[in-house]
Amino acid sequence: MTKGRLEAFTDGVLAIIITIMVLELKVPHGGEFEDLTKLLPVFGSYVLSFIYIAIYWNNHHHMMQTVKHVTGKILWANMHLLFWLSLIPFVTGWMGENHFTTATVSLYGVILLACAIAYFILQNLIIKSHGKTSLLAEALGKDLKGKMSPVFYIIGIIGAFMNVWISGAMFVLVAIIWLIPDSRIENRLKQESN
Repeated sequence: MTKGRLEAFTDGVLAIIITIMVLELKVPHGGEFEDLTKLLPVFGSYVLSFIYIAIYWNNHHHMMQTVKHVTGKILWANMHLLFWLSLIPFVTGWMGENHFTTATVSLYGVILLACAIAYFILQNLIIKSHGKTSLLAEALGKDLKGKMSPVFYIIGIIGAFMNVWISGAMFVLVAIIWLIPDSRIENRLKQESN
């Protein structure tokens, strides 16, 4: 299988995930602005989840630019990542509809952690397939962002049992860390083309 086919399939699944999430935003009964306030928890969880899906899409796109060939293990690791990402609409809806209870927020964190682990597995299988001196391996270096994120997710999961605001802060922090443009792969690709 070509990497283009893998990317197209992944793009399609992520587009469906976003579509499912937005369909959870129900039109309020009433035509006044204050009627929208009832949707704020659902909308807040949607925004955070949309950002996470966008981060995964962007990072997956950059990572795939470094791939020269796709193995069976890479295909299955990609499916593993898509499985966990496909659960984001469910936990997003559950969390928003129930106004960020301990159970909903902690499960949201578990799914985010599972997505991060799945991405790590995919990334490492690509490096293993392409070698320790591959473009991806050199671009990632020590990958501090990738190693810090699961720690923050775990703090967020545990923190949900003390105060859901701890979890929210951890999940938003990870999103902010990844929203800051990561130019490691782009810079490495530029060096390669020169």
